[in-house]
Amino acid sequence: MERRYASHPNEVKQFDTERLREEFHIPTLFTADKLELVLTHEDRMIIGGAHPVNEAVRLETDLKELGVSFFLERRELGIINIGGAGSVTVDGTVYELDNKECLFVGMGSKEVIFNSKDAAKPAKFYLNSAPAHKEFPTAKATLEDSESAELGSITNSNERRIYRFIHENGIQSSQLVMGLTILKPGNMWNTMPAHVHPRRMEAYVYFDLPEDAVVVHMMGEPTETRHIVMRNDEAVISPSWSVHSGVGTSNYAFIWSMAGDNKIYSDMDPVDMKELK
Repeated sequence: MERRYASHPNEVKQFDTERLREEFHIPTLFTADKLELVLTHEDRMIIGGAHPVNEAVRLETDLKELGVSFFLERRELGIINIGGAGSVTVDGTVYELDNKECLFVGMGSKEVIFNSKDAAKPAKFYLNSAPAHKEFPTAKATLEDSESAELGSITNSNERRIYRFIHENGIQSSQLVMGLTILKPGNMWNTMPAHVHPRRMEAYVYFDLPEDAVVVHMMGEPTETRHIVMRNDEAVISPSWSVHSGVGTSNYAFIWSMAGDNKIYSDMDPVDMKELK
C-alpha cells in the first residue's frame, strides 16, 4: 500500500506538474490478479482497485500500517464495479456485482474476496475505505434503486445524471459517501460551477473514457487553480480546501467519494465563476 501525505495549499502553489501528479494523481488502479491501494492522509481514506482475472483477489495489506489485526477492524469499505460482471464474498456471503453496481461493506467484516464471472471480461472493483466508529450492515445498490437526479444542460456542456449510493438518504455508513455521475453524449464538463467543502475531502476516478481521450482535472484553491491530465481508470485526490472539477475531450463517467466531518451531500461552498483563476 502506497502512502500519500496531506499538503498545505500554500505549499501546493509551488508544485510543478511532476510534483502535483506525485502527490494527487493515482495512475494505476487495476492490475490483473492484484490489489492496488493508496492511503492518503487526507481524512485517512484508502483509494484502490481489485482486478481479478485468472484468480480471486483478497482485501489484505500490511496491517501494521493501519494498526489493526484485519483490514476492516476499524474501517468501512465502498465498492463500485466498473468492469465486467463479478462478485464480492464478505465473510462467506456472496454478492453479485454487475457494471456500475455498488456494495458497502461495514466495519468488522473479516474476509472480503473479489472474483470475476468471466476472465475474458473481468470485473474492475474500485475501492474506497474510510475509518469508521460504528458498524453498519453490508448493503448493495444498483443504478435503478439508487437516488438519482438530472443536472446541468447541453448549453453548458454538462448535462449529466448523478447516482447517490452511500449517503445520508441511501446506504448508511459511518462517514463514507460515494456515488457516480454519467455525462451524456456531447457533454464534457463535470462539477462546474465548482465548489469546495472544507469539512470533507474527495476523490474522483474517471472511467468509460475512450483510449485516446483525456480529462483535464482542475484542483487547488479557487484563486490558485492547477490542472492534472487524467486518462481512463485513473484517480485523483482532492484535499478539502480544493476545487474538484474537470473537462474532457469526450463524455465519460466518474465516481466521487468523500470522507470527513459529515455525510450531507449538499453541504458545499459554491465558488462564483468570477472567483476562479
